[in-house]
Amino acid sequence: MRHSRRKRQKLPEEAVELQIQRLGHDGRGIASIEGKIAFVEGAIAGETVRAQFTSRRRQYDELRAVEILSPSADRVTPPCEFAGICGGCSMQHIAPAAQIALKQGVLHEQLQHIGGIENFTPIPPLLSQTEGYRRKARLAIRYVHKKEAMLVGFREKNSSFIADMSRCAVLNRSVSDLIAPLRELLYGFEGRLALPQIEVAVGENAQADANGVHAPDCVAFIVRHLEPLSDGDMQALLAFAQQHGIELYLQPKGPDSVHKVWPQDDNPRLYYYLPDDDLRLAFHPADFTQVNGELNRAMIARAMALLDPQAGDTILDLFCGLGNFTLPIARRAARVVGVEGSQEMVERGGENAVANGLNNVSFYSADLTVDFDESTWAQPVYNKILLDPPRSGAIEIIPRLAAFRAQKIVYISCNPATLARDAGELVRQGYVMTQAGIMDMFPHTGHVESIAEFVLKTR
Repeated sequence: MRHSRRKRQKLPEEAVELQIQRLGHDGRGIASIEGKIAFVEGAIAGETVRAQFTSRRRQYDELRAVEILSPSADRVTPPCEFAGICGGCSMQHIAPAAQIALKQGVLHEQLQHIGGIENFTPIPPLLSQTEGYRRKARLAIRYVHKKEAMLVGFREKNSSFIADMSRCAVLNRSVSDLIAPLRELLYGFEGRLALPQIEVAVGENAQADANGVHAPDCVAFIVRHLEPLSDGDMQALLAFAQQHGIELYLQPKGPDSVHKVWPQDDNPRLYYYLPDDDLRLAFHPADFTQVNGELNRAMIARAMALLDPQAGDTILDLFCGLGNFTLPIARRAARVVGVEGSQEMVERGGENAVANGLNNVSFYSADLTVDFDESTWAQPVYNKILLDPPRSGAIEIIPRLAAFRAQKIVYISCNPATLARDAGELVRQGYVMTQAGIMDMFPHTGHVESIAEFVLKTR
């Protein structure tokens, strides 16, 4: 039997000169090659560049800028020396103001073309520091025989290889400073080939500075190991944790196997603070939390301003996690119900409610993609709703939400396409989208976080 194997197409070796017409949603420049779309990594609208082919497909080509012949006024020097190879950030060469303009354009375009929504009040963008903001990350690990080096960091651009880096401009500084000594430590491990990743989480200091800011304080490592650690490796890892003040966890198998080994204090919690509401939220280092603490506080403040919880309100918070929005709402409203798919996160929310002295909040675990009409929490009448769904959005539950006839819905989104789709459905269900805007949770990336307000039509 003959087997046909698709041959890899040979790419042109010579660089081509291109005029960059606009930016794509992911921050790549867009040009045209004989009428065919070309996506050019590292190029900005208005530039003339020389670019090398990296891929050719039937409908489009992909290239990488190798020489900037006519730079844009929006071009800046990347804050990270590894920006050219690391795939963690794709837009460090673009001025922050231009990044924000691009993300605003993406949101408005999606709302118009997918949701059919054009008339709304734009909300000014929420911004934060653009360096050192990331307090959650997953660092890949790999020993490279040819280089005789241990690599720790993020993947290279468009590759499964790990970037050869010794620091990271967007990671919390206390984590970034540990990359180089961590590489040195792991290089000497007997079991260095069985260490695929380290998950990092940063907690905050209980004491605020003069400006009321709770600075990052505690770093936790969750070390994934595919084979049992030798006594020597374990002792070296413990010594490293003690030297650098790291809370150390090991993960020998699946997520349920994560356990703390240092300090031996039986307290597997970090904390972050919401000073505006006098709240301290506890989380396990493996829990989902927002990666950008400064922006998260600003986002909560904006959500509260839009939702406007009042003393007589009963409010529903869907996809509530550990209570990031639920507990601030509880400080203001008569009653709030938080619903989340993860039972573990629901328990964390309850733990945080008790720790903060809140007795007007209840948490429930439920699969929100299925019918929940008979659920206990779905029976009360809610006059306001907040939802913060995953990237897939909340299209399955929009009709059921509309049936509550809540006066107002505030929607937090991490995907403008699904927000636009869901917004169109909410409009069909009798709501008007009054305001929307972006929140720059992930500077230097194409990720667009946004918030929108919907008000029930009056008849």
